[in-house]
Amino acid sequence: MSRGRPREFDRTDALDNAMKVFWQKGYTATSMNDLYEAMGIKSPSLYAAFGGKEDLYNEVLQHYLQNIAPQIWGCVSTEPSPKKAIAQWLERSAEVLTRCDSPRGCMLVLSAVGSEGNDRLGQQVQQMRSKGIALLKTRLMQACEIGELPVDTDIDALARLYAGIQQGMSIQARDGASRETLLGIARMAMGLWPTL
Repeated sequence: MSRGRPREFDRTDALDNAMKVFWQKGYTATSMNDLYEAMGIKSPSLYAAFGGKEDLYNEVLQHYLQNIAPQIWGCVSTEPSPKKAIAQWLERSAEVLTRCDSPRGCMLVLSAVGSEGNDRLGQQVQQMRSKGIALLKTRLMQACEIGELPVDTDIDALARLYAGIQQGMSIQARDGASRETLLGIARMAMGLWPTL
């Protein structure tokens, strides 16, 4: 009797499930058995399709950037008013970070992969975070140009202030803060916007 073909799996679903495990447990605490179980595939199939754990985590990061991050960051580039863009970004953060269909908080903010001994992945996560700060700086510079901010505003400090608030919202979401609590933080944060 011949063996049947290996069961096919949906790559996107497998990545979604792996992402949720890494997001919840972190890189080091996630075992290969956790991944096999969550993804619904066995060891040979996982290695054939994704490589090792490090390669899978790298692909999961890209999957997160393509599918989850735009839900938070999409408005930052598209909203004409930089001030409204920052406000919407914080409000969307409050909503996405507290959803019940995924782990709470932001996978990139909560990732400690660099300090868990994987320098390459740690640098990659740090670069992804830095791109967010760079985008905030771009919008804040535009705010100075169009008169939404004083021209002498310390753009770097303000971008990092708002990034720090959003990162803190992520940690508070992981600790159980409600959407309403985070929306309150988002509204309060906009009160820190420098006046003309």
